[in-house]
Amino acid sequence: MVSTLLKWFLLIIVVIVLAIIAFFVSMRFHDGPMEIIAGGAFTSGEMVSGPEPDWSFLRDQATVEFQLMDPPRSRVIWLAVDDNRLFVISSYMNTGFGKLWKHWPHHAELDNRALLRVDGKIYKRKLIRLTADQLSTSVMDEFLRKYNQVIDAESIESGNTWLYELAPRKSQGTP
Repeated sequence: MVSTLLKWFLLIIVVIVLAIIAFFVSMRFHDGPMEIIAGGAFTSGEMVSGPEPDWSFLRDQATVEFQLMDPPRSRVIWLAVDDNRLFVISSYMNTGFGKLWKHWPHHAELDNRALLRVDGKIYKRKLIRLTADQLSTSVMDEFLRKYNQVIDAESIESGNTWLYELAPRKSQGTP
């Protein structure tokens, strides 16, 4: 009796683990992320070209979707707008959690091309990592206002926080 219950229990555990693995594998082919779960490449949305938009409409938007080109994975990320420039951060880079979860900044170091998807529109961007001496008080204040996230020069210098500007790409002919 105990042996049969144990076998059923183990079978249920195996089925649950396989279902979770299948879910994460399927997300690599999904059109964009699903909340905190990274997704695949964007397959929908209108590519926007032309002059740089006024990003002030994103000032109070909590998150946006963005995708790296290599590997073609997408995620939801916090965003700050300052002086019509876009900024994103990756915190906890020196922690065990960050080392396990935060792979995209390392990929961005190799290929900084990114896409930003907002309200069904896709903007070509490039990620430019900023140093502590490039950090402005107004960007720090914006992340604090919006997310209660403290960003300071010490956190950036230590490598615990990576700060990027999502700048426009010069060549619109590249993906």
